[in-house]
Amino acid sequence: MLKIETWKKALVALICALGLAFAAPNLLDEQTAADLPDFLPKNQINLGLDLQGGSHLLLEVEVGVVVRERLEALVDTIRTELRKERIRYTGLGASATGVAVTIKDPALAERAYDLIRAMESGFDSELLDDGQVTMTMTEQTLKEVRIQAVEQSVEIVRRRVDPQGVKEPTITRQGEERILLQVPGEDDPEKLKSIIGQTAKLTFHLLDHQGSLADAMAGRVPPGSMLLPSIDEFEANGRPRMYLLKKRVSVSGDTLVSASLGFDERNRPAVNFRLDAVGGKKFADITRENLGLPFAIVLDGKVISAPTIQGIIPGGSGQITSGTFTTESAKELALLLSAGALPAPLTVLEERSVGPGLGQDSVDAGRVASMLGLALVIGFMVVYYGRFGVYADVALIMNMVLIVAMLSAFGATLTLPGIAGIVLTIGMAVDANVLVFERIREELRTDRGVFSAVDAGYKRALGTIIDANITTLIAATLLFAFGSGPVQGFAVTLAIGIVSSMFTAIWVTRILVATWLHRTKPKTLEI
Repeated sequence: MLKIETWKKALVALICALGLAFAAPNLLDEQTAADLPDFLPKNQINLGLDLQGGSHLLLEVEVGVVVRERLEALVDTIRTELRKERIRYTGLGASATGVAVTIKDPALAERAYDLIRAMESGFDSELLDDGQVTMTMTEQTLKEVRIQAVEQSVEIVRRRVDPQGVKEPTITRQGEERILLQVPGEDDPEKLKSIIGQTAKLTFHLLDHQGSLADAMAGRVPPGSMLLPSIDEFEANGRPRMYLLKKRVSVSGDTLVSASLGFDERNRPAVNFRLDAVGGKKFADITRENLGLPFAIVLDGKVISAPTIQGIIPGGSGQITSGTFTTESAKELALLLSAGALPAPLTVLEERSVGPGLGQDSVDAGRVASMLGLALVIGFMVVYYGRFGVYADVALIMNMVLIVAMLSAFGATLTLPGIAGIVLTIGMAVDANVLVFERIREELRTDRGVFSAVDAGYKRALGTIIDANITTLIAATLLFAFGSGPVQGFAVTLAIGIVSSMFTAIWVTRILVATWLHRTKPKTLEI
Protein backbone atom coordinates (compact mmCIF):
# COMPACT_ATOMS: atom_id res chain seq x y z
CA MET A 1 0.00 0.00 0.00
CA LEU A 2 2.94 2.37 0.68
CA LYS A 3 4.69 1.60 -2.62
CA ILE A 4 2.79 3.88 -4.96
CA GLU A 5 3.69 3.83 -8.66
CA THR A 6 4.81 7.08 -10.23
CA TRP A 7 1.94 7.12 -12.74
CA LYS A 8 -0.60 6.93 -9.89
CA LYS A 9 1.04 9.89 -8.17
CA ALA A 10 1.01 11.80 -11.45
CA LEU A 11 -2.69 11.00 -11.99
CA VAL A 12 -3.61 12.19 -8.48
CA ALA A 13 -1.56 15.37 -8.99
CA LEU A 14 -3.30 15.99 -12.33
CA ILE A 15 -6.77 15.57 -10.78
CA CYS A 16 -5.87 17.96 -7.97
CA ALA A 17 -4.46 20.50 -10.46
CA LEU A 18 -7.63 20.32 -12.56
CA GLY A 19 -9.68 20.77 -9.38
CA LEU A 20 -7.78 23.94 -8.54
CA ALA A 21 -8.19 25.23 -12.11
CA PHE A 22 -11.97 24.65 -12.20
CA ALA A 23 -12.50 26.02 -8.68
CA ALA A 24 -10.36 29.16 -9.17
CA PRO A 25 -12.95 31.20 -11.19
CA ASN A 26 -15.16 31.28 -8.08
CA LEU A 27 -12.58 33.56 -6.43
CA LEU A 28 -13.11 36.14 -9.20
CA ASP A 29 -16.05 38.39 -9.92
CA GLU A 30 -18.38 37.34 -12.73
CA GLN A 31 -17.02 39.74 -15.37
CA THR A 32 -13.37 38.91 -14.65
CA ALA A 33 -14.12 35.19 -14.87
CA ALA A 34 -15.92 35.69 -18.20
CA ASP A 35 -12.88 37.55 -19.59
CA LEU A 36 -10.49 34.66 -18.91
CA PRO A 37 -8.82 33.08 -21.99
CA ASP A 38 -10.91 30.41 -23.73
CA PHE A 39 -8.49 27.61 -22.83
CA LEU A 40 -9.06 28.22 -19.10
CA PRO A 41 -12.14 27.10 -17.13
CA LYS A 42 -14.46 30.04 -16.43
CA ASN A 43 -17.66 28.47 -15.08
CA GLN A 44 -18.78 29.56 -11.62
CA ILE A 45 -21.21 28.02 -9.16
CA ASN A 46 -24.69 29.49 -9.55
CA LEU A 47 -26.51 30.54 -6.39
CA GLY A 48 -30.03 29.27 -5.85
CA LEU A 49 -33.28 31.20 -5.66
CA ASP A 50 -33.04 31.36 -1.86
CA LEU A 51 -29.58 32.93 -2.08
CA GLN A 52 -29.69 35.22 -5.13
CA GLY A 53 -33.29 35.37 -6.38
CA GLY A 54 -34.51 34.59 -9.89
CA SER A 55 -37.69 34.38 -11.98
CA HIS A 56 -41.13 33.28 -10.81
CA LEU A 57 -43.86 32.16 -13.21
CA LEU A 58 -47.31 30.74 -12.49
CA LEU A 59 -48.54 28.77 -15.51
CA GLU A 60 -51.88 27.24 -16.44
CA VAL A 61 -52.13 24.17 -18.65
CA GLU A 62 -54.91 24.54 -21.23
CA VAL A 63 -56.23 21.02 -20.71
CA GLY A 64 -59.23 21.72 -22.95
CA VAL A 65 -56.88 21.67 -25.96
CA VAL A 66 -55.84 18.08 -25.14
CA VAL A 67 -59.48 17.00 -24.85
CA ARG A 68 -60.35 18.73 -28.13
CA GLU A 69 -57.42 17.12 -29.97
CA ARG A 70 -58.40 13.67 -28.71
CA LEU A 71 -61.99 14.19 -29.85
CA GLU A 72 -60.88 15.51 -33.26
CA ALA A 73 -58.66 12.44 -33.68
CA LEU A 74 -61.68 10.27 -32.88
CA VAL A 75 -63.75 12.18 -35.47
CA ASP A 76 -61.09 11.51 -38.13
CA THR A 77 -60.98 7.82 -37.21
CA ILE A 78 -64.78 7.51 -37.37
CA ARG A 79 -64.86 9.27 -40.76
CA THR A 80 -62.18 6.95 -42.18
CA GLU A 81 -63.74 3.74 -40.87
CA LEU A 82 -67.30 4.60 -41.93
CA ARG A 83 -66.09 5.42 -45.45
CA LYS A 84 -64.13 2.19 -45.53
CA GLU A 85 -67.28 0.23 -44.58
CA ARG A 86 -69.36 2.29 -47.09
CA ILE A 87 -71.74 3.49 -44.34
CA ARG A 88 -73.34 6.82 -45.21
CA TYR A 89 -73.52 9.40 -42.41
CA THR A 90 -74.19 13.03 -41.65
CA GLY A 91 -73.58 15.51 -38.83
CA LEU A 92 -70.20 14.09 -37.78
CA GLY A 93 -68.52 16.46 -35.33
CA ALA A 94 -67.12 17.02 -31.86
CA SER A 95 -68.64 18.88 -28.92
CA ALA A 96 -66.96 19.97 -25.67
CA THR A 97 -66.67 16.43 -24.24
CA GLY A 98 -67.94 14.09 -26.94
CA VAL A 99 -68.52 13.13 -30.57
CA ALA A 100 -71.78 12.61 -32.45
CA VAL A 101 -72.67 11.22 -35.89
CA THR A 102 -75.99 10.30 -37.52
CA ILE A 103 -76.20 7.17 -39.67
CA LYS A 104 -78.42 7.73 -42.72
CA ASP A 105 -79.46 4.09 -43.20
CA PRO A 106 -81.31 2.82 -40.07
CA ALA A 107 -80.49 -0.77 -41.07
CA LEU A 108 -76.79 -0.06 -40.68
CA ALA A 109 -77.08 1.90 -37.41
CA GLU A 110 -76.36 -1.09 -35.13
CA ARG A 111 -73.35 -2.12 -37.20
CA ALA A 112 -72.00 1.44 -37.19
CA TYR A 113 -72.64 1.73 -33.45
CA ASP A 114 -70.62 -1.42 -32.69
CA LEU A 115 -67.84 -0.21 -34.98
CA ILE A 116 -67.62 3.23 -33.36
CA ARG A 117 -67.92 1.97 -29.79
CA ALA A 118 -64.88 -0.28 -30.28
CA MET A 119 -62.67 2.61 -31.48
CA GLU A 120 -62.05 4.28 -28.12
CA SER A 121 -62.19 3.26 -24.47
CA GLY A 122 -63.12 5.62 -21.64
CA PHE A 123 -66.27 6.88 -23.39
CA ASP A 124 -69.98 6.38 -22.71
CA SER A 125 -71.67 5.41 -25.99
CA GLU A 126 -75.35 5.58 -26.97
CA LEU A 127 -77.43 4.80 -30.06
CA LEU A 128 -80.57 6.95 -30.39
CA ASP A 129 -83.75 6.10 -32.28
CA ASP A 130 -82.99 8.52 -35.11
CA GLY A 131 -79.70 6.71 -35.88
CA GLN A 132 -77.50 9.16 -34.01
CA VAL A 133 -74.46 7.64 -32.30
CA THR A 134 -72.88 9.62 -29.42
CA MET A 135 -69.56 9.05 -27.67
CA THR A 136 -69.08 11.06 -24.46
CA MET A 137 -65.96 11.15 -22.30
CA THR A 138 -66.51 9.79 -18.81
CA GLU A 139 -65.62 11.88 -15.75
CA GLN A 140 -62.83 9.43 -14.92
CA THR A 141 -61.36 9.77 -18.41
CA LEU A 142 -61.49 13.57 -18.21
CA LYS A 143 -59.72 13.44 -14.84
CA GLU A 144 -57.02 11.11 -16.19
CA VAL A 145 -56.48 13.32 -19.25
CA ARG A 146 -56.13 16.39 -17.00
CA ILE A 147 -53.65 14.72 -14.62
CA GLN A 148 -51.58 13.26 -17.45
CA ALA A 149 -51.42 16.58 -19.31
CA VAL A 150 -50.25 18.52 -16.23
CA GLU A 151 -47.70 15.89 -15.16
CA GLN A 152 -46.32 15.65 -18.69
CA SER A 153 -46.13 19.45 -18.89
CA VAL A 154 -44.18 19.60 -15.61
CA GLU A 155 -41.60 17.11 -16.90
CA ILE A 156 -41.21 18.81 -20.29
CA VAL A 157 -40.87 22.26 -18.68
CA ARG A 158 -38.15 20.78 -16.45
CA ARG A 159 -36.27 19.36 -19.46
CA ARG A 160 -36.50 22.67 -21.32
CA VAL A 161 -35.45 24.90 -18.43
CA ASP A 162 -32.79 22.57 -17.05
CA PRO A 163 -31.58 20.19 -19.82
CA GLN A 164 -28.40 19.25 -17.88
CA GLY A 165 -30.23 18.76 -14.59
CA VAL A 166 -28.00 21.06 -12.53
CA LYS A 167 -29.90 24.39 -12.21
CA GLU A 168 -32.32 23.10 -9.58
CA PRO A 169 -35.45 24.94 -10.73
CA THR A 170 -38.51 24.63 -8.51
CA ILE A 171 -41.33 23.16 -10.62
CA THR A 172 -44.40 22.15 -8.66
CA ARG A 173 -48.02 21.47 -9.49
CA GLN A 174 -50.56 23.86 -7.96
CA GLY A 175 -54.20 22.86 -8.01
CA GLU A 176 -55.49 20.76 -10.89
CA GLU A 177 -54.21 22.69 -13.91
CA ARG A 178 -51.47 25.07 -12.70
CA ILE A 179 -47.68 24.87 -12.49
CA LEU A 180 -45.38 27.02 -10.33
CA LEU A 181 -41.95 27.61 -11.88
CA GLN A 182 -39.05 29.32 -10.11
CA VAL A 183 -35.62 29.47 -11.77
CA PRO A 184 -32.67 30.79 -9.73
CA GLY A 185 -30.35 33.29 -11.36
CA GLU A 186 -32.69 33.93 -14.30
CA ASP A 187 -33.64 37.59 -13.96
CA ASP A 188 -35.39 37.81 -17.34
CA PRO A 189 -38.88 36.24 -17.23
CA GLU A 190 -39.38 37.04 -20.93
CA LYS A 191 -36.49 34.75 -21.91
CA LEU A 192 -37.94 32.03 -19.73
CA LYS A 193 -41.37 32.46 -21.32
CA SER A 194 -39.88 32.15 -24.81
CA ILE A 195 -38.34 28.80 -23.86
CA ILE A 196 -41.41 27.26 -22.28
CA GLY A 197 -44.15 29.14 -24.12
CA GLN A 198 -44.01 27.23 -27.37
CA THR A 199 -45.93 23.99 -27.54
CA ALA A 200 -43.24 22.70 -29.97
CA LYS A 201 -45.65 20.22 -31.50
CA LEU A 202 -44.04 19.00 -34.72
CA THR A 203 -46.12 17.15 -37.35
CA PHE A 204 -45.80 16.28 -41.03
CA HIS A 205 -48.81 16.59 -43.36
CA LEU A 206 -49.53 16.04 -47.05
CA LEU A 207 -51.13 18.90 -48.96
CA ASP A 208 -54.76 18.58 -50.05
CA HIS A 209 -54.61 18.90 -53.84
CA GLN A 210 -58.25 17.92 -54.38
CA GLY A 211 -59.68 20.81 -52.39
CA SER A 212 -59.70 24.43 -53.52
CA LEU A 213 -57.41 26.82 -51.64
CA ALA A 214 -59.59 29.77 -52.68
CA ASP A 215 -62.74 28.09 -51.32
CA ALA A 216 -60.91 27.23 -48.10
CA MET A 217 -59.77 30.82 -47.64
CA ALA A 218 -63.38 31.89 -48.18
CA GLY A 219 -64.38 29.74 -45.22
CA ARG A 220 -65.31 26.53 -47.03
CA VAL A 221 -62.59 24.17 -45.79
CA PRO A 222 -63.16 20.60 -47.06
CA PRO A 223 -63.86 17.91 -44.39
CA GLY A 224 -60.64 16.25 -43.30
CA SER A 225 -58.52 19.26 -44.28
CA MET A 226 -57.23 22.37 -42.53
CA LEU A 227 -55.97 25.80 -43.54
CA LEU A 228 -52.67 26.87 -41.94
CA PRO A 229 -50.45 29.94 -42.44
CA SER A 230 -46.76 29.87 -43.32
CA ILE A 231 -44.30 30.94 -40.65
CA ASP A 232 -42.05 32.97 -42.98
CA GLU A 233 -43.72 33.18 -46.45
CA PHE A 234 -45.88 36.21 -47.20
CA GLU A 235 -48.14 37.34 -50.03
CA ALA A 236 -47.78 40.68 -51.83
CA ASN A 237 -50.30 42.25 -49.41
CA GLY A 238 -48.12 41.26 -46.46
CA ARG A 239 -50.38 38.49 -45.22
CA PRO A 240 -48.90 35.04 -44.52
CA ARG A 241 -49.13 32.52 -47.34
CA MET A 242 -51.80 29.90 -46.60
CA TYR A 243 -51.58 26.15 -47.14
CA LEU A 244 -54.45 23.66 -47.46
CA LEU A 245 -53.29 20.50 -45.68
CA LYS A 246 -54.80 17.16 -44.88
CA LYS A 247 -55.71 16.96 -41.17
CA ARG A 248 -54.44 13.42 -40.85
CA VAL A 249 -50.91 13.44 -39.43
CA SER A 250 -48.61 11.54 -41.80
CA VAL A 251 -45.71 11.43 -39.31
CA SER A 252 -45.95 12.63 -35.72
CA GLY A 253 -43.25 14.46 -33.78
CA ASP A 254 -43.81 11.94 -30.99
CA THR A 255 -41.47 9.65 -32.91
CA LEU A 256 -38.66 12.23 -32.76
CA VAL A 257 -35.48 10.81 -31.18
CA SER A 258 -33.11 13.77 -31.42
CA ALA A 259 -32.81 17.27 -32.84
CA SER A 260 -29.70 19.42 -33.16
CA LEU A 261 -28.41 22.62 -34.71
CA GLY A 262 -27.17 22.16 -38.28
CA PHE A 263 -26.60 24.06 -41.51
CA ASP A 264 -28.08 23.58 -44.98
CA GLU A 265 -26.21 23.44 -48.29
CA ARG A 266 -26.07 27.26 -48.33
CA ASN A 267 -24.57 27.28 -44.84
CA ARG A 268 -27.76 28.73 -43.34
CA PRO A 269 -28.86 27.65 -39.82
CA ALA A 270 -31.17 24.64 -39.83
CA VAL A 271 -32.37 21.90 -37.49
CA ASN A 272 -31.29 18.32 -38.11
CA PHE A 273 -33.69 15.69 -36.78
CA ARG A 274 -33.88 11.92 -36.48
CA LEU A 275 -36.98 9.74 -35.98
CA ASP A 276 -37.23 6.38 -34.25
CA ALA A 277 -37.72 3.09 -36.14
CA VAL A 278 -41.52 3.48 -36.34
CA GLY A 279 -41.35 7.11 -37.45
CA GLY A 280 -38.52 6.36 -39.86
CA LYS A 281 -40.55 3.62 -41.57
CA LYS A 282 -43.59 5.90 -41.88
CA PHE A 283 -41.36 8.68 -43.24
CA ALA A 284 -39.90 6.34 -45.86
CA ASP A 285 -43.33 5.02 -46.85
CA ILE A 286 -44.82 8.52 -47.19
CA THR A 287 -41.95 9.75 -49.36
CA ARG A 288 -42.11 6.58 -51.48
CA GLU A 289 -45.84 6.92 -52.14
CA ASN A 290 -45.87 10.67 -52.76
CA LEU A 291 -42.87 11.40 -54.98
CA GLY A 292 -43.12 14.82 -56.61
CA LEU A 293 -45.71 16.11 -54.14
CA PRO A 294 -45.21 18.77 -51.40
CA PHE A 295 -44.83 17.55 -47.83
CA ALA A 296 -45.51 20.18 -45.16
CA ILE A 297 -43.56 20.46 -41.89
CA VAL A 298 -45.87 22.03 -39.29
CA LEU A 299 -44.81 23.46 -35.93
CA ASP A 300 -47.44 24.72 -33.49
CA GLY A 301 -50.05 25.25 -36.21
CA LYS A 302 -47.75 27.05 -38.67
CA VAL A 303 -46.07 25.67 -41.79
CA ILE A 304 -42.29 25.95 -41.47
CA SER A 305 -41.72 24.68 -45.00
CA ALA A 306 -43.43 22.55 -47.61
CA PRO A 307 -40.67 21.06 -49.77
CA THR A 308 -41.44 18.79 -52.71
CA ILE A 309 -40.50 15.15 -52.13
CA GLN A 310 -37.61 14.55 -54.52
CA GLY A 311 -36.85 10.98 -53.50
CA ILE A 312 -37.36 8.28 -50.90
CA ILE A 313 -35.92 9.32 -47.51
CA PRO A 314 -34.92 6.19 -45.55
CA GLY A 315 -33.64 6.07 -41.98
CA GLY A 316 -35.93 8.78 -40.62
CA SER A 317 -33.31 11.55 -40.76
CA GLY A 318 -34.09 14.95 -42.20
CA GLN A 319 -33.54 18.68 -41.95
CA ILE A 320 -35.86 21.59 -41.15
CA THR A 321 -34.95 24.83 -42.91
CA SER A 322 -36.51 28.26 -42.78
CA GLY A 323 -35.60 31.63 -44.18
CA THR A 324 -36.04 33.22 -40.75
CA PHE A 325 -33.75 30.87 -38.82
CA THR A 326 -30.82 32.41 -36.98
CA THR A 327 -28.22 30.29 -35.23
CA GLU A 328 -29.82 31.10 -31.88
CA SER A 329 -33.42 30.43 -33.01
CA ALA A 330 -32.45 27.15 -34.71
CA LYS A 331 -30.59 26.06 -31.58
CA GLU A 332 -33.61 26.98 -29.42
CA LEU A 333 -35.99 25.04 -31.70
CA ALA A 334 -33.69 22.00 -31.53
CA LEU A 335 -33.77 22.22 -27.72
CA LEU A 336 -37.57 22.47 -27.69
CA LEU A 337 -37.97 19.51 -30.04
CA SER A 338 -35.48 17.41 -28.07
CA ALA A 339 -37.27 18.15 -24.80
CA GLY A 340 -40.56 17.06 -26.35
CA ALA A 341 -43.80 18.76 -27.25
CA LEU A 342 -46.06 20.14 -24.57
CA PRO A 343 -49.38 18.29 -24.55
CA ALA A 344 -51.18 21.65 -24.34
CA PRO A 345 -50.32 25.36 -24.47
CA LEU A 346 -49.29 27.09 -21.25
CA THR A 347 -50.81 30.39 -20.21
CA VAL A 348 -48.74 32.68 -17.97
CA LEU A 349 -50.99 33.84 -15.12
CA GLU A 350 -48.30 35.56 -13.07
CA GLU A 351 -44.69 36.57 -13.66
CA ARG A 352 -42.18 38.41 -11.55
CA SER A 353 -38.55 38.60 -10.59
CA VAL A 354 -37.89 37.30 -7.10
CA GLY A 355 -35.34 38.66 -4.65
CA PRO A 356 -33.27 36.32 -2.49
CA GLY A 357 -35.25 34.58 0.24
CA LEU A 358 -32.43 35.15 2.72
CA GLY A 359 -30.92 38.48 3.58
CA GLN A 360 -27.23 39.12 2.98
CA ASP A 361 -26.69 38.97 6.75
CA SER A 362 -28.03 35.41 6.80
CA VAL A 363 -25.85 34.40 3.85
CA ASP A 364 -22.79 35.94 5.53
CA ALA A 365 -23.64 34.17 8.79
CA GLY A 366 -23.85 30.86 6.94
CA ARG A 367 -20.47 31.51 5.34
CA VAL A 368 -18.94 32.32 8.73
CA ALA A 369 -20.46 29.17 10.26
CA SER A 370 -19.02 27.03 7.44
CA MET A 371 -15.55 28.55 7.78
CA LEU A 372 -15.66 28.23 11.57
CA GLY A 373 -16.69 24.57 11.29
CA LEU A 374 -13.86 23.92 8.85
CA ALA A 375 -11.36 25.66 11.13
CA LEU A 376 -12.47 23.65 14.18
CA VAL A 377 -12.18 20.35 12.30
CA ILE A 378 -8.73 21.32 11.02
CA GLY A 379 -7.61 22.33 14.53
CA PHE A 380 -8.95 19.14 16.11
CA MET A 381 -7.14 16.91 13.60
CA VAL A 382 -3.81 18.70 14.18
CA VAL A 383 -4.11 18.54 17.98
CA TYR A 384 -5.25 14.92 18.07
CA TYR A 385 -3.11 13.34 15.30
CA GLY A 386 -0.15 15.72 14.93
CA ARG A 387 1.65 15.45 11.58
CA PHE A 388 -0.87 12.92 10.34
CA GLY A 389 -3.63 15.38 11.20
CA VAL A 390 -1.92 18.01 9.04
CA TYR A 391 -1.93 15.59 6.11
CA ALA A 392 -5.61 14.87 6.73
CA ASP A 393 -6.32 18.61 6.75
CA VAL A 394 -4.51 19.05 3.43
CA ALA A 395 -6.74 16.31 2.01
CA LEU A 396 -9.81 17.96 3.55
CA ILE A 397 -9.02 21.31 1.90
CA MET A 398 -8.40 19.54 -1.41
CA ASN A 399 -11.73 17.79 -0.92
CA MET A 400 -13.48 21.17 -0.64
CA VAL A 401 -11.63 22.37 -3.75
CA LEU A 402 -12.75 19.32 -5.74
CA ILE A 403 -16.38 19.75 -4.63
CA VAL A 404 -16.36 23.39 -5.76
CA ALA A 405 -14.61 22.37 -9.00
CA MET A 406 -17.20 19.71 -9.87
CA LEU A 407 -20.12 22.00 -9.07
CA SER A 408 -18.53 24.72 -11.23
CA ALA A 409 -17.74 22.35 -14.11
CA PHE A 410 -21.38 21.19 -14.26
CA GLY A 411 -22.72 24.74 -13.86
CA ALA A 412 -24.67 23.54 -10.81
CA THR A 413 -26.86 25.76 -8.66
CA LEU A 414 -26.01 25.98 -4.97
CA THR A 415 -28.95 26.40 -2.58
CA LEU A 416 -29.10 26.50 1.20
CA PRO A 417 -29.71 22.71 1.43
CA GLY A 418 -26.72 22.29 -0.89
CA ILE A 419 -24.57 24.26 1.53
CA ALA A 420 -25.85 21.97 4.29
CA GLY A 421 -24.63 19.01 2.26
CA ILE A 422 -21.18 20.59 1.94
CA VAL A 423 -21.00 21.37 5.67
CA LEU A 424 -21.99 17.78 6.42
CA THR A 425 -19.24 16.63 4.06
CA ILE A 426 -16.66 18.63 6.02
CA GLY A 427 -17.34 16.49 9.07
CA MET A 428 -17.63 13.25 7.11
CA ALA A 429 -14.52 13.87 4.99
CA VAL A 430 -12.12 13.25 7.89
CA ASP A 431 -13.93 10.07 8.98
CA ALA A 432 -11.92 7.95 6.55
CA ASN A 433 -8.66 9.39 7.85
CA VAL A 434 -9.78 8.85 11.45
CA LEU A 435 -10.48 5.18 10.68
CA VAL A 436 -7.03 4.77 9.11
CA PHE A 437 -5.19 6.60 11.88
CA GLU A 438 -6.94 4.68 14.64
CA ARG A 439 -6.15 1.43 12.85
CA ILE A 440 -2.48 2.47 12.64
CA ARG A 441 -2.51 3.17 16.39
CA GLU A 442 -3.84 -0.32 17.05
CA GLU A 443 -1.16 -1.87 14.84
CA LEU A 444 1.57 0.11 16.62
CA ARG A 445 0.36 -1.25 19.97
CA THR A 446 1.14 -4.76 18.71
CA ASP A 447 4.83 -3.77 18.33
CA ARG A 448 4.74 -3.67 14.54
CA GLY A 449 7.33 -1.59 12.72
CA VAL A 450 6.41 1.86 11.47
CA PHE A 451 6.07 0.92 7.78
CA SER A 452 4.29 -2.33 8.58
CA ALA A 453 1.81 -0.59 10.92
CA VAL A 454 0.99 2.18 8.45
CA ASP A 455 0.65 -0.32 5.60
CA ALA A 456 -1.65 -2.58 7.64
CA GLY A 457 -3.65 0.43 8.85
CA TYR A 458 -4.52 1.49 5.28
CA LYS A 459 -5.20 -2.06 4.09
CA ARG A 460 -7.51 -3.04 6.96
CA ALA A 461 -9.39 0.25 7.12
CA LEU A 462 -10.08 0.34 3.40
CA GLY A 463 -13.02 -2.10 3.50
CA THR A 464 -14.70 -0.19 6.34
CA ILE A 465 -14.21 3.13 4.54
CA ILE A 466 -15.78 1.82 1.34
CA ASP A 467 -18.71 0.20 3.15
CA ALA A 468 -19.49 3.32 5.19
CA ASN A 469 -19.35 5.67 2.19
CA ILE A 470 -21.27 3.41 -0.19
CA THR A 471 -24.23 3.20 2.20
CA THR A 472 -24.31 7.00 2.45
CA LEU A 473 -23.96 7.26 -1.34
CA ILE A 474 -26.96 4.95 -1.78
CA ALA A 475 -29.01 7.21 0.49
CA ALA A 476 -27.91 10.28 -1.51
CA THR A 477 -28.82 8.53 -4.78
CA LEU A 478 -32.31 7.71 -3.48
CA LEU A 479 -32.79 11.28 -2.29
CA PHE A 480 -31.90 12.55 -5.77
CA ALA A 481 -34.08 9.97 -7.56
CA PHE A 482 -37.22 10.48 -5.48
CA GLY A 483 -36.75 14.04 -4.24
CA SER A 484 -37.08 17.32 -6.10
CA GLY A 485 -35.71 20.86 -5.96
CA PRO A 486 -33.84 21.57 -2.69
CA VAL A 487 -33.79 17.88 -1.70
CA GLN A 488 -31.99 17.05 -4.94
CA GLY A 489 -29.56 19.91 -4.30
CA PHE A 490 -28.66 18.44 -0.92
CA ALA A 491 -28.29 14.98 -2.49
CA VAL A 492 -26.00 16.24 -5.27
CA THR A 493 -23.55 18.04 -2.97
CA LEU A 494 -23.59 15.14 -0.52
CA ALA A 495 -22.87 12.58 -3.27
CA ILE A 496 -20.10 14.70 -4.80
CA GLY A 497 -18.63 15.20 -1.32
CA ILE A 498 -18.64 11.46 -0.62
CA VAL A 499 -16.85 10.58 -3.86
CA SER A 500 -14.38 13.43 -3.40
CA SER A 501 -13.66 12.58 0.26
CA MET A 502 -12.99 8.92 -0.59
CA PHE A 503 -10.53 10.00 -3.27
CA THR A 504 -8.69 12.47 -1.05
CA ALA A 505 -8.63 10.16 1.99
CA ILE A 506 -7.51 7.05 0.14
CA TRP A 507 -5.08 8.66 -2.27
CA VAL A 508 -4.04 12.21 -1.32
CA THR A 509 -3.42 11.51 2.37
CA ARG A 510 -1.73 8.16 1.64
CA ILE A 511 0.64 9.71 -0.90
CA LEU A 512 1.59 12.45 1.58
CA VAL A 513 2.15 9.92 4.39
CA ALA A 514 4.08 7.50 2.14
CA THR A 515 6.29 10.28 0.75
CA TRP A 516 7.16 11.50 4.27
CA LEU A 517 7.91 7.97 5.54
CA HIS A 518 10.17 7.11 2.60
CA ARG A 519 12.09 10.36 2.99
CA THR A 520 12.57 10.40 6.78
CA LYS A 521 12.30 6.66 7.64
CA PRO A 522 11.30 7.31 11.30
CA LYS A 523 11.83 4.59 13.88
CA THR A 524 8.76 5.55 15.89
CA LEU A 525 5.47 7.34 15.20
CA GLU A 526 3.74 9.97 17.30
CA ILE A 527 0.13 9.69 16.22
